[in-house]
Amino acid sequence: MSPVRSGKAGRLVGAVVAVVLTAAAATAAAVGFDWGPASTSPPTRRLPETAELTRQTLVDRRIENGSLGHGDATGVAGRLGGTVTALPAPGATLSRGQALYRVDDTPVVLLYGRLPAYRTLAPGVEGADVVQFERNLAALGYTGFTVDEEYTSATAAAVADWQDDLGLSETGTVEIGRVFYAPGPVRVETVGVAPGDPAQGELLTVTGTSRVVTVELDPEDQRLAPKGAAVDVTLPDGKRVAGTVAGSRTVETQAENGGDPTTSLVVTVTVADQKVLGAYDEASVRVAFTASRRPDVLTVPVAALLALAGGGYGIEVVDRGSTRLVPVETGLFADGRVEVDGTGLTEGMRVGVPS
Repeated sequence: MSPVRSGKAGRLVGAVVAVVLTAAAATAAAVGFDWGPASTSPPTRRLPETAELTRQTLVDRRIENGSLGHGDATGVAGRLGGTVTALPAPGATLSRGQALYRVDDTPVVLLYGRLPAYRTLAPGVEGADVVQFERNLAALGYTGFTVDEEYTSATAAAVADWQDDLGLSETGTVEIGRVFYAPGPVRVETVGVAPGDPAQGELLTVTGTSRVVTVELDPEDQRLAPKGAAVDVTLPDGKRVAGTVAGSRTVETQAENGGDPTTSLVVTVTVADQKVLGAYDEASVRVAFTASRRPDVLTVPVAALLALAGGGYGIEVVDRGSTRLVPVETGLFADGRVEVDGTGLTEGMRVGVPS
């Protein structure tokens, strides 16, 4: 083979290879391949913003409007007949043994108890009302009788001493209307008559002496206010004080214009330390009820939940530059977070949240 021919053949092959490489490069560019220096690794996915998976006590609270005051007022009706001769002033406080008002210049006496006086007490009478009265008589310092269900001659003798101290006739019997029972000390709310008026009908109203908070709820919210439950009360100045649910009752209110009546649940909240209420006598307050509490649970922001195609939820765990989807069971939702339980989840992990 002559050298000249070999040179020509080499130049021809080289030209063909160059043409093929040029065409391949053009094709690669047309379909989007980049064979330049930056194409040595695939592009990386941008990681989401994250939040911490925490272990905590999750508390679901409901905040409702309430009213600070002295609670519901109870009417005091005149039952002795005669003429009203003396009355307390609104706002006055009275305790056991003191006169609520006077009729024909004789006292109607406040005693403690929940059973209303409904009959004359005299020797031979037996029952729970006798026990209630004798407990009061003993608490006022009178002796010589046994506190039980029997109104005996010894009881009558002690009653005669009590009547003498009150300036009453010493009959040894307690007539209807001479005493009025309340659960404890009372505060006079309103006075509806004046001295000289007949001692008939409702003469005045009384409340307890302690300030309480009342809250009106829907009946289906009974679960929020079981007796003895702890609540937080926020006063008008922003101060928070501790309260306790003392009880609740269902109230039906008749609608105007013949409409259907409405039913509500009125909850009474007591505040053990009355001093923390300051000078507030009546005020609008806010009451926080604890609807549910879940101690020591794993939680994530609600925004971290992802709806799964097959139903349920998952969260995106972000770890060392990568992510993985973990299906979770959800529990309590509260304060923008949700209780979660899933395989491999531990406190301190980072989870994806919308940016």
